[in-house]
Amino acid sequence: MSKYEIIIYWSEEDQAFIAEVPELPGCAADGRTYQEAVANTEIVIQEWIETAKELGRPIPEPKGRLIFA
Repeated sequence: MSKYEIIIYWSEEDQAFIAEVPELPGCAADGRTYQEAVANTEIVIQEWIETAKELGRPIPEPKGRLIFA
């Protein structure tokens, strides 16, 4: 399990839960249930990190709880 913050919300348009990882640009997943969205996000986080390593890009350290207004 990663330590990155995940923001999850319901999308009426998609009829799915959307999970975004603010610290990893473009890293997001969805799911029909809250739990499925979280599980899918864990997979996408690992894929994001693997791709960044392959491309030689920096991987942000998890900062924990972020504050958004």
